Amino acid sequence: MTGRSREWATYWRSAEMPLEAMYASFLRHRYHRHTHETYSFGVTEHGAQTFTCRGAGHTSAAGMVMAFNPDEVHDGHAAHELGFTYRIVHIGDELITDVMADVTRRPAGSPLFAAPVIDSPVLAARLRGLHTALSRGAGPLERDELLHAAVAALASLAAHTPARPPAVPRTPAVARLAAKARELLHDCYADPISADDLATWTGSSRYAVYRAFRTTYGLAPSEYQRQLRLRAARRLLALGHPAARVAGEAGFTDQAHLTRWFTRSYGVTPTQYRLATASSPE
Repeated sequence: MTGRSREWATYWRSAEMPLEAMYASFLRHRYHRHTHETYSFGVTEHGAQTFTCRGAGHTSAAGMVMAFNPDEVHDGHAAHELGFTYRIVHIGDELITDVMADVTRRPAGSPLFAAPVIDSPVLAARLRGLHTALSRGAGPLERDELLHAAVAALASLAAHTPARPPAVPRTPAVARLAAKARELLHDCYADPISADDLATWTGSSRYAVYRAFRTTYGLAPSEYQRQLRLRAARRLLALGHPAARVAGEAGFTDQAHLTRWFTRSYGVTPTQYRLATASSPE
């Protein structure tokens, strides 16, 4: 649990598949802008959480569902002084693909919903049931059945949801410039990279690189690099590596630096995440 009064968080992580779950209550905690590699679905139980996503502000009150696609930039904090309590499940794209193909004709990997907040009691109940089962260590058969039911509800709802409006068009030149800069960040995410390095690598000006990257990916290059470092830290922590070692390997200054950004982005400390290995019976 967090050290703050009236704030707590517990975390569950599968050791066999890309499936994670968190149950938390926050009063003053503020999520920094971040992304997930997975689909993420949160059910607000008490209070309300407000956040920015897809260029607009949103609020999820009790009974509502938050739906984030992979790599979708968002933040979050309590909507009022009473705070909020919620459950969130992170589901890997590969776990969704098969069920999506059965229920909707939308291609796998496409955004599921036109809006990041959904008012659906059925979906909320499915997700709450899945989260509860995961947290108590349900067996693999029950887990798979509840996962299928939750994803089927998601897919069914998506099939009746209007498509998202088209994104602001980007020129091929802008997309290529951003992709070139992204290539260097992925190759050297743990290294200190400067704006001059990106400019030299892409053959463009520092401002042009920044503008193209922010337009294409929704994050500044420095923020994107930090997300890559956090994802690397998650992978290393999941393997059981201690946070002090992970900090250096992932490119953070020290363990305190890693802990600060990990908590701001995910709501739990690196140590909490490392210890959250599932103990489901086989």
